[in-house]
Amino acid sequence: MTRLEKSKIIAQLANHFKTHDYFYIIDPSGLSAEEANSFRRKCDQSGIVYQVAKNTLIAKALLATLGEEKATTYTPLTDTALKGPSGILFGKEAGSVPAKLLQAFKKQTKLPKPVLKAASVDDALFIGPTHLETLSKLKSKAELMADLVAMLQSPMTRVITALQSGQHQLAGIVKTLADPATEKH
Repeated sequence: MTRLEKSKIIAQLANHFKTHDYFYIIDPSGLSAEEANSFRRKCDQSGIVYQVAKNTLIAKALLATLGEEKATTYTPLTDTALKGPSGILFGKEAGSVPAKLLQAFKKQTKLPKPVLKAASVDDALFIGPTHLETLSKLKSKAELMADLVAMLQSPMTRVITALQSGQHQLAGIVKTLADPATEKH
């Protein structure tokens, strides 16, 4: 691979790191050509960008994207996850989409691969395949906002309901007290 080809790949990866909120590093080794193509199609259908690259190029693209200071927070990722064959899944919508895709693909094909090596979701690092289940349950920002609105509305709804039901009871009590027939002399 020429220096120009390497710099193009680094620039392409750096652009993906800048424009995507989430990325997963996976080990795709052991997949046949047919299985790899099937995995790529599933990624495309899910709106996930999938790219295979050399670990050194991935590390250089991360460094170029993040700068020296922030890149040190990714040292655990570069020290452990960027070993052996690596592919990167870039996602925009929700941090759980790539994890759900990996789980679904493994379940459908009954293959142990591809294996999650690491993931970065909202600047939080998840290293190792044991985090796949946790990552698949992450909610998107829109889902979290909807949950927050629902939680905030719930107490207000209960107060309004109580006031409305109490209003009818209070009106009945006032009416009873105001009725001259019920007055005792």
